[in-house]
Amino acid sequence: MADTELLFMPATRAAALIRRKALSPVELTRAVLAAIDREQPRINAFVTVLHDQAMAAARTAEQAVMDGAPLGPLHGVPVHVKDQVDTAGIRTTHGSAIFADNVPARDDVTVTRLREAGSILLGKTTMSEFGHKGLTDGPAFGTTRNPWDLSRTTGGSSGGAAAAVAAGLGPLGLGTDGAGSVRIPAACCGVVGHKATLGSVPWEASADTFANNVYAGPLTRTVTDAAVMLSVIAGPSGRDAQSLRGPGFAPVSPSLIGGDLHGLRIGYIARACNARVQAEMAANTIASLDAFAARGALIEDVADAIDWMEFPGRIMYQAGFAVSCAQYLPEWHNRMDPVLLAFMERGGTFSLKEFREAQFARTRLFRAIQSLFDRYDVLVTPTLTRTALPADFDAATDEVVVEGETCGITRQGWSSYMYPFNLTGHPALSVPSGFAADGLPTAVQIVGPWGRDMDVLRLGALLEQDRPWAQHRPPLA
Repeated sequence: MADTELLFMPATRAAALIRRKALSPVELTRAVLAAIDREQPRINAFVTVLHDQAMAAARTAEQAVMDGAPLGPLHGVPVHVKDQVDTAGIRTTHGSAIFADNVPARDDVTVTRLREAGSILLGKTTMSEFGHKGLTDGPAFGTTRNPWDLSRTTGGSSGGAAAAVAAGLGPLGLGTDGAGSVRIPAACCGVVGHKATLGSVPWEASADTFANNVYAGPLTRTVTDAAVMLSVIAGPSGRDAQSLRGPGFAPVSPSLIGGDLHGLRIGYIARACNARVQAEMAANTIASLDAFAARGALIEDVADAIDWMEFPGRIMYQAGFAVSCAQYLPEWHNRMDPVLLAFMERGGTFSLKEFREAQFARTRLFRAIQSLFDRYDVLVTPTLTRTALPADFDAATDEVVVEGETCGITRQGWSSYMYPFNLTGHPALSVPSGFAADGLPTAVQIVGPWGRDMDVLRLGALLEQDRPWAQHRPPLA
């Protein structure tokens, strides 16, 4: 089998061929590792590549197939993990020089579950320092570049994972999403990214499990791969209080089993707190809605006046970094990302009153979105306001420009559709919607009620069927 076919094969197909003894895990892993070695100098998607460990795991996986042992749903399939997620015996740097030598003693539960499902860990992917911004660059590792255009960002903070998946460097990437950090890079790199319902996938690393807004989730090239990976990593963990009371996943609604969407009510949110949307991003979102309408769905513009609480959300976000990272300033200040330092400085100026008011605003936003689901089955938005920003964009000082108009900082002008659903907990899926004139991917976001992740994924799969994208591949070395 040609290497190109191996590199861009869906994980579910690879797992099926491995089970049938039609594909060798050793062959697949070797091909992916060779591709990583070729692309790493261009894209810089990995912090750590586990050549020896991955090949040893592939040989073990192949022997299990030969022996007729029970096989998991991802048996023999390569996966990479964002460098924010703990891996036993493998360094986890959090994108920071501070943790350059940090080697956890245990796996995060999501990694444990991926291993138990039979996947082969390739390495750890790049992220902005502590995941603080929606781009992937930093003094500890340099800049991760978009495989579609090396002058553009991958998005962030799970940019390494998205770039690797897009470039065929492993079909499955585990990312995390605190304000869009899975969905932003998915949109920039033309892949699928899912942020699950709060509590359905545990996040054991949360410093405040009771007020968590960070989610572990899949980055893949197909919706089916995302659904299978999500089903593997979901479930309660005793280290995450939200997961203990999580809703789990409701089964796919009977009305969505087939392709007939008559009766489905879709609310279209054209704007969040942003002033503008790139014409091609908006047009491809409308084209996606038209595909649903052609199957019988009813599409309505959401006219509700919603307080998207951008500034209160920013208060919680930046104040969190100000508190959690203050301990590192005396020793590490000169080696930390200047953007993170700027966020911390701003976060330190907010009062306790402002912080508590921001938390109250989070509840109001949740209730506003909940009220929309009294009328709509799902909500649809563009994922971002425009295609990928320049790779050297400075999130501390630069403002986003959309078709010649200056539109504010990234939360206001670019990723305004992302952070609200981290705060409300609703499941949100980003899927590719086409391309813009600059040759970069565009994307659409599908948001569902709590626990309705499988409905959201089912609609993503129908869109994938009607407007396929996985055949498109970025230029490779």
